[in-house]
Amino acid sequence: MKVLVAIKRVVDPNIKVRVKADGTGVETANVKMAMNPFCEIAVEQALRMKEAGTVTEIVVVSIGIPQCQETLRTALAMGADRGILVETNVEVQPLAVAKVLQAIVAKESPGLVILGKQAIDDDCNQSGQMLAALLNWPQAAFISKIELASGHADVTREIDGGLENLTVMLPAVVTTDLRLNEPRYVTLPNIMKAKKKPLEVIKPDALGVDVTPRLTTLKVQEPAKRGAGVKVADVAELVNKLKNEAKVI
Repeated sequence: MKVLVAIKRVVDPNIKVRVKADGTGVETANVKMAMNPFCEIAVEQALRMKEAGTVTEIVVVSIGIPQCQETLRTALAMGADRGILVETNVEVQPLAVAKVLQAIVAKESPGLVILGKQAIDDDCNQSGQMLAALLNWPQAAFISKIELASGHADVTREIDGGLENLTVMLPAVVTTDLRLNEPRYVTLPNIMKAKKKPLEVIKPDALGVDVTPRLTTLKVQEPAKRGAGVKVADVAELVNKLKNEAKVI
C-alpha cells in the first residue's frame, strides 16, 4: 500500500517567534526553519508501517516556496521514498492545501493519507478534515495509535473525555497527535542518500487548483505581557486583590 504524507515548513519550534514591525505577520527572514513537529510524527508513523511490512511506498508532499525542498529532503533522509513540491509563493490557506492534496491523491492513488493534526504557525487544524470531506473518505483526527489490517485501520484518537477507538475503512485520511510516536533522528549517511532520491516540483496550475488566498490577515500582534506577581500578607488581602484588581471573583 502506498502512503501519502503531507508536511509543512515552519519556524523552528525552538526559536522565539517575533512579529514584524508593521504587524503584517511573523518575521521569517534569517530565521531557522524546520519541519512542523506534527508532520514529523506523520512521517515517522509511515516509516514504522513500512518497516512492519504493511506499507510499500511513502510519498511526501509539501506546498510552498522553493525552500520547502529542504524540508522534503529531511523527510527523504528519514526514510521516505519520493518527494513532491507544489511550488508557490502565495500564502496557502487550509482550503487551498486540501484542494492541492486532493489533486495529488488523484494523481498518486494512495491507500492512506497522513497529516499532522495542525501546523504550529497558524494552528488552523483544518486541512486534514477538509481533505477527507473533498475526497469523501473516512477520517480519524488526533490519533495516538493506528494499526493497519486488511482493508481497514484500527485507530485510537484523543478526545476531551479520554480515548476513542475507531475502525475506518481504507482509503482514509488520518491526522497525528503528539503521543503517536517519537520521530527518529536523521543520520548523516541518510542525508547524503536523500540527495539522490526523486523530488518532483510542480505548480498548482498544473494540478488545476487555484491557491489564491480567501482570507485576509488584518493584523498580527504579540500577546500582552504578564504582570509580575506580588506577595500578600494574608487571605483577606488576597481576596481583596482577586475581587478588586484581578476581578475574577
